[in-house]
Amino acid sequence: MKRLNLLLVLILILSSVLSVSAQDKPFDGQTIRVVLANHAWTDAVAPKIPEFEALTGIKVEWESYGEEQLNQKLTTEFIAGNAGVDVFMTRPLQEGANMEMNGWYYDLAEKTAADVEYDFEDFTESSRSATTFNGTITAIPLVTEQEILYYRKDILEENGIEVPTTLDELYAAAEKLNDPANEFYGFVARGQRSPLVTQLSSFIYSYGGDWFDRDTYTATLNTPETLAGIEMYSNLLKNFGPPGVLNMHWAQCIGIFNEKKVAFYTDASSLYPNLLDPTKSDVAEVTGCAVFPAGPAGAVMYDITAWGLSIYAESQNKDAAWEFIRWATGKENSLFIQGEKAQQLARTSVWNDPEGIKSFPADWAAAVAGSIGAKSYDRPLITAVTEARDLIGGIVVTAIEGGDYLKAADEANVKFQEMLNNEKP
Repeated sequence: MKRLNLLLVLILILSSVLSVSAQDKPFDGQTIRVVLANHAWTDAVAPKIPEFEALTGIKVEWESYGEEQLNQKLTTEFIAGNAGVDVFMTRPLQEGANMEMNGWYYDLAEKTAADVEYDFEDFTESSRSATTFNGTITAIPLVTEQEILYYRKDILEENGIEVPTTLDELYAAAEKLNDPANEFYGFVARGQRSPLVTQLSSFIYSYGGDWFDRDTYTATLNTPETLAGIEMYSNLLKNFGPPGVLNMHWAQCIGIFNEKKVAFYTDASSLYPNLLDPTKSDVAEVTGCAVFPAGPAGAVMYDITAWGLSIYAESQNKDAAWEFIRWATGKENSLFIQGEKAQQLARTSVWNDPEGIKSFPADWAAAVAGSIGAKSYDRPLITAVTEARDLIGGIVVTAIEGGDYLKAADEANVKFQEMLNNEKP
């Protein structure tokens, strides 16, 4: 009898242990396929995946690709109806509208609303807006960036110039410091036709303009506000930019800034290592960072979400996929990835925690913190975004070359309206 009682006790204990284990690991034995980009965020989270597997019992089969290769692979598999993808990285600005239109995103609204501990509201409003299309939460925001002002601290100090806080002050300072006879220029930014559009955006927004009215889908490329932003950007480059500016993308802009030939440079906050890291830049010690200068409508810079993490609509493992996303993008991992790996993330809490900003230069972190919550897009959010950028960039190129940019804007607005007419929901 004693042996029987002992056996029953052991069975009860074992059953209890198994029950607790099942509760702790409800997805034990499941496998999910996670398709990621070759990105610093991936490099930060990948070594921690075994922790997730041990914690949940979920086996993660993950793979990574270059940006364009990733998009091509996902598009090919999704068109073929392949349900093998569970979680994937996505670029909301480039492909969000198109993927949402094709029904490839699983709407995360129910998951984020039901998971109080996850705290979806902790993500910045602009990042949540950037990953929401037609009411569908297509992705959890990952990496963000904003347009900020980089400047030469030593040059401003030598000339008694304060850091510009308005676009008019920026123009005046660039004019004063511009000295082409000695190969020194007041301002540089992207001048290539299509790439310049993203940096032009903050100028347009700060003058109260935009690409189009998002409620009526009416093109606004030739409104007074939008034209004022185009004029300021174009005049800075035309009057105070270095030779060959029409051929400059961000790499060329950084190159000439690092050659000690430019006073001011506006571009993405994510580019800061190329300017502030002494191993990469000869002007790291004398380069400062500031919030984008204000126009008549205020300092309205872009605050975009470059990458997000999504669940494929046809995934057969949506609950396990969400478990991975909530772990990878939760507060604990986000604090680690930003604080230790210097990734610029979308959770508000990591910016409010000293541990979250310890790896960044202080003035850069202040500039970014002062930019959070502005416009969630730096280009027209339409499926024909590539064509739209080329069209808009043409107006600026015409202005820099001294052509009739008002006529160019009118003509571009007509063509852009045709694009919008095909995009109305």
